[in-house]
Amino acid sequence: MLLAGNFFVAFGILGIFLPLLPTTPFLLLAAACYIRSSERFYNWLMNNKWLGNYIKNYREKKSIPLKVKVLSLSFLWLTIGYSVLFVVNIFLLRVILILIAIGVTIHVLSIRTLKQ
Repeated sequence: MLLAGNFFVAFGILGIFLPLLPTTPFLLLAAACYIRSSERFYNWLMNNKWLGNYIKNYREKKSIPLKVKVLSLSFLWLTIGYSVLFVVNIFLLRVILILIAIGVTIHVLSIRTLKQ
C-alpha cells in the first residue's frame, strides 16, 4: 500500500502541471493507501503545505479555490489548443481533444468554489 500511495502522490503532483491528470483524486487515493500502511506518510501528506490543502478542501468543504480553477482551466485550454492547432493533424482526434477539454471544463466548473 505504501508503494501505491507513493505512485498516487507522484501522479497527483504531475496533475498540478498536466491539465488532463486530476490532482485531487490521485491525492485522495494516496491518502487512502497511506492511512492503511503508514501513519507517518499519511500525516506528512495531510500536513503538506501544498498537497494537504487539496485533500482537506475537497473532503471538508467539497470545493476548490478559484485560483486552482483558473490555473487548471488555463493550462487545459492552452495545452489542448496548442495540440489541436499545431500538433494533431487528424480531424477526429482534434474533435476528441476539444470534447475532452469541454468535459473537463464542465466538471471543474461544477465543483463549488472555495470562499477565502
